[in-house]
Amino acid sequence: MFHRVRGRRVVVVGDGDMAEAKRRLVERAGGIPCGETEAHHAALAFVALDDVREAETVATRLRDKGLLVNVADRPALCDFTTPSILDREPVLVAIATSGASAGLAKQLRLRLERIFPHSLGALARALNAARERMRERWPDTGERRHALDTALSEGGVLDPLDERSPERVDRWIDGAGTTSANDTIEILLRSDDPDSLTVRQARLLGAADTVLHDPEIPAAILDRARADAVRRPLPCDEAPPTGLTIVLRQAGDR
Repeated sequence: MFHRVRGRRVVVVGDGDMAEAKRRLVERAGGIPCGETEAHHAALAFVALDDVREAETVATRLRDKGLLVNVADRPALCDFTTPSILDREPVLVAIATSGASAGLAKQLRLRLERIFPHSLGALARALNAARERMRERWPDTGERRHALDTALSEGGVLDPLDERSPERVDRWIDGAGTTSANDTIEILLRSDDPDSLTVRQARLLGAADTVLHDPEIPAAILDRARADAVRRPLPCDEAPPTGLTIVLRQAGDR
């Protein structure tokens, strides 16, 4: 969940480097750092106090006033944690460890910084600007989603990791009529472990509009599909909606 704080007050309690870091975090997000006396104007609070009992007391007091509270270096006292953010405005990639290790989240972000091009933001803005044109080009929601998934896939015309993708959006919409609106792909599973899925199988599940599956397929594998994907157990006589259909079957020789 991303919480918009631009122009809003956010309580920061504490002194020293840790509290200053929280104030900078709030300001960078466009928020207005304030003290506990202005808690009635705020929805979020950061508590940066070395003394754990004092921190717990302040956190309880703020929570009783209806605020969500983050206590620095005390994950058990937190209602929310702040992830390490990779910023490709308007694309934001948040990396969190539920407070277990901020250092690990930071190092993962630094690795991704080298992989994700700065053109990601431009691609997002170009797609947003072309939203109405895409609706006109593909009036059916499933067909539109499938065309976009195909274009954004690895090696696709709008591959997010290709720095030239933003300049291709208009040409893609004008000339993408060859995109297939209805594809059905069967995946044969030899394990109930979702970690056994190949990269391709996981990618296809993540892009599927409809998932038809043997009744014994475990939820852990089905959950790799999009949350809004249609799920139907086999056998299924109902015609699938427009888009990409994945058929999951269990191999008989598992």
